[in-house]
Amino acid sequence: MWPGEQSPTGGPDPRQPNPYQQPNPYQQPAPWNAPTVTSGGPPGRGPGNGRTKVVAIVAAATVVVAAAVTGAVLLGGGEDDGARPDPTASAPASSPAGDDPRGGDDELKPTLAGWNVVANPGQGIAFDVPASWVRQSPTWVTYVTEDDDPDEKPLVAMKAPAVLQEKWCGSDGDRDGSVDYMPLASAGTRGNNGARSTEEIARNDSADWVYGSFTQPDRDKVSTGPVTSFTTSSGIRGSVATSRSSGVEKKGKCDVNGKATTFAFESADGDFVSWSFVGPADVADEVPDATVRGILATVREYDPADS
Repeated sequence: MWPGEQSPTGGPDPRQPNPYQQPNPYQQPAPWNAPTVTSGGPPGRGPGNGRTKVVAIVAAATVVVAAAVTGAVLLGGGEDDGARPDPTASAPASSPAGDDPRGGDDELKPTLAGWNVVANPGQGIAFDVPASWVRQSPTWVTYVTEDDDPDEKPLVAMKAPAVLQEKWCGSDGDRDGSVDYMPLASAGTRGNNGARSTEEIARNDSADWVYGSFTQPDRDKVSTGPVTSFTTSSGIRGSVATSRSSGVEKKGKCDVNGKATTFAFESADGDFVSWSFVGPADVADEVPDATVRGILATVREYDPADS
């Protein structure tokens, strides 16, 4: 996980309802402080002083609960796909107890031999990653926020991600005695309710990932390349853009430049959805752009009911 990432721990959330909450047609009425299952430590600061967090959303009996539902706006769909960490969490980082980390992913066949399938059942999107990548639980959400936002409203998010070298870089930037880790890469998918076009999504999401993870508070250190058309191997046609940072000041061991690629398209149901990759740039182990495009080419839709 990246510096500042964490997953939630069980227990009530004392915060008040978020004004950005969207109703979930699949859940029964539940109080704001309904329980969540989480793990990890208190919020920290991510690479480039940005905050990157991971939260795990679980079904509790008849309801699907999230510690904060601003992510529902970012992740799309009718379910509460977003959550905010519990600042008192202290359990070891892990997926929810008893949860198969990848659900029915292994019932889906990869399009590339030796690779593994990463699926987001909520959106019906799958893609493949090399075997060296670690697939997180389908209930996990990664997001970035403004450093100075007390409400931690997500700038951008992805669900059901896979990561490469989870502890690629570790540091104790805030000197609290706890080491925060940055992976070499993360990739995941989300819904984009409210977006106006696939071009807008590709441009804005890729830039927000780089800004939120690497360059805060300097947006002028983020540059975004042209938005172009891209067609995946399964025939999905959409828009893709790559953003990069430059001139990130190396205040700490893990302060590096970063890059992100976002591919956005219209699903078979007529919804805007997207896939994103984000990771450090200008480092010896940087994931090559050719590998990023190779993973992107495997993006496809599937019916969760068939898996």
